[in-house]
Amino acid sequence: MAQSLSERGLELSHEKARITPSEGGFDFLGQTVRRFSNGKVLLRPAVRGVRALLAGVREVIEGQGGQGTAGEPIRALNAKIKGWTSYHRHACSKRTFAHVDQRIFHLLWRWCRRRHRQKSQRWIKKTYFKRFGERDWVFTGTIRDGKGGSLPICLLEAAGVSIQRHVKVRGDANPYDPEWELYFEERLFQKMQATLAGRSQIAYLWREQGGRCGGCGQLLQEGEQWQAHHRVRRSLGGDDGLDNLELLHANCHRQIHSRESGTGSGRVSREAFVKA
Repeated sequence: MAQSLSERGLELSHEKARITPSEGGFDFLGQTVRRFSNGKVLLRPAVRGVRALLAGVREVIEGQGGQGTAGEPIRALNAKIKGWTSYHRHACSKRTFAHVDQRIFHLLWRWCRRRHRQKSQRWIKKTYFKRFGERDWVFTGTIRDGKGGSLPICLLEAAGVSIQRHVKVRGDANPYDPEWELYFEERLFQKMQATLAGRSQIAYLWREQGGRCGGCGQLLQEGEQWQAHHRVRRSLGGDDGLDNLELLHANCHRQIHSRESGTGSGRVSREAFVKA
């Protein structure tokens, strides 16, 4: 392996690299990878990473002492929780997220009890832990806005972060083969739908197109299946930039690809599509 890497300008670190059976599990990039007897491979947040996160949480809470409001530590904790859960949301992390929430709750509860030794548990609950919708015991506080006023802020719930599964790319799929263009465009649109930034991009394209399909020119209505299409195919050098994307009905998208000629034109014009 070292020789193979050397031929490609890479060097194997013998101090960091080791060969280990996957059945026993091993940590890689903050996650534990383990193969089970049924052949299934699962990734979970590594125990070491969970401990490091909770140590950082404890440092933020204890660093607050008895001064200031609860808003500032909540702001700092939310940044930690959001970053950590965003990284691990694609693994089997639901139980770990719930465990992290429980540990953070106990740390905050002890902080409140130390801060208000003369107050009852009922008073602490009423002051710091509110109800938001279906969530109860939500740690809350206030922060200052740009005008000097106060704004409410609540602690982010790690278990409330949705787990997103990666759909495996087909082994024979080639992004530079025109035959697979439709497949990768469908994956691109699914990826855009899964994030706030991606949904904003879809909304931008919809407004730019006047709410109409780039193929048939009819309205793109809610409840219909839409897809993103490259004006210039990726196999011909096109990219995923918004200037190279347009929204189509899913059926129109399939028809356009089925009518594309083999001359390398990149796409069929709207006029040719409508006449067909």
